[in-house]
Amino acid sequence: MEISKAIPVGVKDVKINGAFWAEKQEDVRNKIIPYQWNALNDNVTGATPSHAIENFRIAAGLSEGEFHGFVFQDSDVAKWLEAAAYSLMNHPDPELEAKADSVIGIIEKAQQEDGYLDTAFILKDRELRWTNLIDCHELYCAGHMMEAAAAFYTATGKDKLLRVMERVAGCIDSVFGPGEGKKKGYPGHEEVELALVKMYRATGNHKYLDMAKYFIDERGKQPHYFDVEADRRMSGNTAADYSYWKDWAYEYNQSHKPVREQDAAIGHAVRAMYLYTGMADVALETNDEVLARACEKLFDNVAFRQMYITGGIGSSAHGESFTFDYDLPNDTCYTETCASIGLVFFANRMLRIRRHHKYGDIIEQALYNGVLSGVSLDGQKFFYVNPLEVWPESANKRNDKRHVRIERQKWFGCACCPPNLARMVASLGEYVYTTDDSGVQVHLYVGSEADIRDKGIGLSVHTEYPWDGAVRITVKEARERSFGLSLRIPGWCGDYEISVNGNKADFSLKDGYACIMRDWSEGDEVTLLMDMPVKRMRANPELRYNAGKVALMRGPVVYCLEEADNGGILTSLRLPADAALKVTDGSGLFAGTKLIEADGMRSAPWQGGLYSADSAGTEQKTKLTAVPYFMWNNRGPGEMLVWIRE
Repeated sequence: MEISKAIPVGVKDVKINGAFWAEKQEDVRNKIIPYQWNALNDNVTGATPSHAIENFRIAAGLSEGEFHGFVFQDSDVAKWLEAAAYSLMNHPDPELEAKADSVIGIIEKAQQEDGYLDTAFILKDRELRWTNLIDCHELYCAGHMMEAAAAFYTATGKDKLLRVMERVAGCIDSVFGPGEGKKKGYPGHEEVELALVKMYRATGNHKYLDMAKYFIDERGKQPHYFDVEADRRMSGNTAADYSYWKDWAYEYNQSHKPVREQDAAIGHAVRAMYLYTGMADVALETNDEVLARACEKLFDNVAFRQMYITGGIGSSAHGESFTFDYDLPNDTCYTETCASIGLVFFANRMLRIRRHHKYGDIIEQALYNGVLSGVSLDGQKFFYVNPLEVWPESANKRNDKRHVRIERQKWFGCACCPPNLARMVASLGEYVYTTDDSGVQVHLYVGSEADIRDKGIGLSVHTEYPWDGAVRITVKEARERSFGLSLRIPGWCGDYEISVNGNKADFSLKDGYACIMRDWSEGDEVTLLMDMPVKRMRANPELRYNAGKVALMRGPVVYCLEEADNGGILTSLRLPADAALKVTDGSGLFAGTKLIEADGMRSAPWQGGLYSADSAGTEQKTKLTAVPYFMWNNRGPGEMLVWIRE
């Protein structure tokens, strides 16, 4: 697999100003980051306590008390810091920067003399450091803090946290690796692999890339490290118990075989996405075509066999995991917000390796649906689980749906998703454009200004996407006059036109990208017009849960029915195959969005008992209204349905 090595245009050089995403970033800046600061400091009334910042204060000797929370509690602080850093890149805020500086100062004080940093072990299990990688998330927490350090350094030029994490990396390097006397281990929850690559890119220190490559290459080798580790801890267990545990654990954390031999997503969905992202990063930096091919196989398995139409992944609550191809139940699925975010990370790295519309398609499918559904419109409530069908009474009373919440929550004991969503939206700018030897690529249609410094190119994008398929790109600067401007033609788009300065454009089309190669001048304007009809999406027959049903999509946005508009018992509704689908302007809560209306049918009131032949098939006409899936549950609890009987 040839590696193209596209370079992303960084967040600092992309100013998002289009209505949709500018509003989302403003929400992160003005609502979500301040709210999460209060949550992390246990200042949100009625929310599950976090104690995450207090853990660092205790470890730093600034407070007294005991560690509280999960072993990965530190990572919530790291993700908040990273979100703050990305926000600061385009919107300087002295107050926010001061808060971040204060936390970084506490983190520095908590760090141990040898560089170790993990409050769970500093405060309660010092002697157990690095003895239980499969369960205890030390490398995972380090990875998230490394990502925060790299982002904060880029945002502010301040290197205090970066230096802290360089010492952490030195501590890790002293314990793990191929050298004599070192542990031949790797994380149970992947994350440090991709984070070390970010450290390498931020510092230029090749040691960090070597460490990332080591953790990737070592995973799944024999003798299995988790066997060695468990033998030290579990010598009293019976062979039968130990065998059951390890066989499940290997698949759960993707260590069942070496990564280059893996071709199907398995186990915990978030762990898988972070691993695959790290694999793609290492493949990109080391030009490892074998590793890149393994990544492509894994991506195709996820995207075309194990992904919900919303970009959600992880169909089972047991282990928050993948199960098998086409097993995608709608009402019991897990589809963690973090998993969709991880899918965006993975697809983004694959897009840097190979320019193909399937990667950009999945990025936007996950972003506009499975990611944004994780937060309320007021930025103060969150979904961990994002189902495609909700019947509140069933969710409240059935044990197999106990993970499904009928309303977004103020916070969670395991609060990985809220700060993850904040950093994702705040960093969106780095997902929009890339450059390579051929020129500039536009992957996402986001109203923005891009300053592509290394090529002396400036672009301005104006669009009402995703509600409208018209995109206008103006060349603001063209010191490098001759270059290719490549535009992703989304997979959902069957009809489009491209013009330059009002004239039909001459372009080549390859792998879903239309490349306009010409000499450019300041003021040149490219217009891409994409037809955006409502589409009835059907599922592969092997996806049995959706037989005889359709889902509605317009552009990248998936729609759903809510009880608030359509009444109860949504499963009694039917969308006739010949019903016209009308796009309407939303109002009130939905102002500025597009809704879908259609004439549908509802099963008539039941006249028989529990079962009846006499009442079967009787229906009444009704009006159906579908709203964007990511906006559901902003009007109180109620039923919700994505897949509709046809």
